[in-house]
Amino acid sequence: MEVHATTRFARMSPQKVREVARQIQGLPAEEAIQLLRFIPRKSARLLGKTLASAIANAENNHQLDVDRLVVTRAEVGKSVVMRRFHERGRGRSAKIEKWFSHLKIVVAERTQVAEQEAA
Repeated sequence: MEVHATTRFARMSPQKVREVARQIQGLPAEEAIQLLRFIPRKSARLLGKTLASAIANAENNHQLDVDRLVVTRAEVGKSVVMRRFHERGRGRSAKIEKWFSHLKIVVAERTQVAEQEAA
């Protein structure tokens, strides 16, 4: 059984979040949390909160064993773009884009992950 948690409209560029999300895919959940604690980026804190929520969902809603959870997927997608303008010299302006992103972290028990890989 796969359990997921999502964070929507996170005020961070999807490219910056993907760099950290790639590092936790396939890791055991506890090891992924420890790794995220020591990555000095804002996106690591955001992914850590989402991963903690996915683990809590698995434990409380589906009675899965927390020690056997593995991060199967960490998906990051684009969301809305907030556009601003910055005045420049000679009456011109420059566009500033502030990107938002959606995060989805999927965890599953280790035995089920091994069965899916074998199939």
